Amino acid sequence: MQTPLNIGADVGKDQVMVACAQGSFATHPAPNRRAALLSWLRTLPAGCRIAMEATGDYHRTLADLAHGMGFVVYVLNPKDTRYYAKGLGRRAKTDRVDAELIARYIAHEHPGLHPYVPSSPQQRLLDQTLRRRAHLVSMRVALLATTQELRGLEAERQAAVEHLSLLIAALEARLKQLLEASQEQQQAIWRLRSIPGVGPIVGAALIAALQRLPFTTADAFVAYTGLDPRPCDSGKKIGRRRLSKRGPAYLRCLLFNAAMAGCSTKTWRSTYQRHRQRGLSTTQALVVLARKIARVAWSLHHHQATFDPAKTIAA
Repeated sequence: MQTPLNIGADVGKDQVMVACAQGSFATHPAPNRRAALLSWLRTLPAGCRIAMEATGDYHRTLADLAHGMGFVVYVLNPKDTRYYAKGLGRRAKTDRVDAELIARYIAHEHPGLHPYVPSSPQQRLLDQTLRRRAHLVSMRVALLATTQELRGLEAERQAAVEHLSLLIAALEARLKQLLEASQEQQQAIWRLRSIPGVGPIVGAALIAALQRLPFTTADAFVAYTGLDPRPCDSGKKIGRRRLSKRGPAYLRCLLFNAAMAGCSTKTWRSTYQRHRQRGLSTTQALVVLARKIARVAWSLHHHQATFDPAKTIAA
């Protein structure tokens, strides 16, 4: 049986630099266009592994085409490949070097990675809308902060904030339309919104994540959100736990907001206060509660149930 080729692709806006870990072909560029990528993919033997870094939307065409043709595709976190390059002592960073590095990475590390699963058009649109809304909210917060001390420009400041607020409201209306497109979606978000603290935007973000990937456990979903604690121990030293922050930042932020909204409710008040009494700071206690809400959300989605406070296990 022929050994599968491990191919790395450094994806840019206009071209894709490709390399093979086995040296079956020389590193070379290909236009980042559908027809050109299809022509190149047809030259590859069956069973190849093709890896690339996540690059906004630039990598999607190659990833979707390769997956559709039956290749095993991996979309990597750029932070992982950057640390991998440092571990190998790489000093240069060019398209060719990056493609060769990705090919080497996937050849050695693919057993521990999850293959790429394309999202449906609706899932992709939902995720894009949520990310754009999060970006606009960040822009509004930054605008308010940076113009707070300005004098004589109050009207212009207010107008800019109102324009951003109108854009955010338009995106939220689009989110509502997307979620009301099917009865199944409406029921799914209704179940999640039964969790105290979870509103329409948090519910939409949870639905987008839970329907996008098949999380088999609540721990897997918490790890995806980046709310999982990262140990830092050595010998007898017990280091400080920090969040991994590996998942989508906007989802992590929204879960934290849900915890802030829920900590004063009857359901979550005792959980929050118990962790505060243990000596945790306000932020730490809210992170614990956000992680709890993420676990409950996975359970409700997985079992297609509504929230029952009597079944809530103390964190």
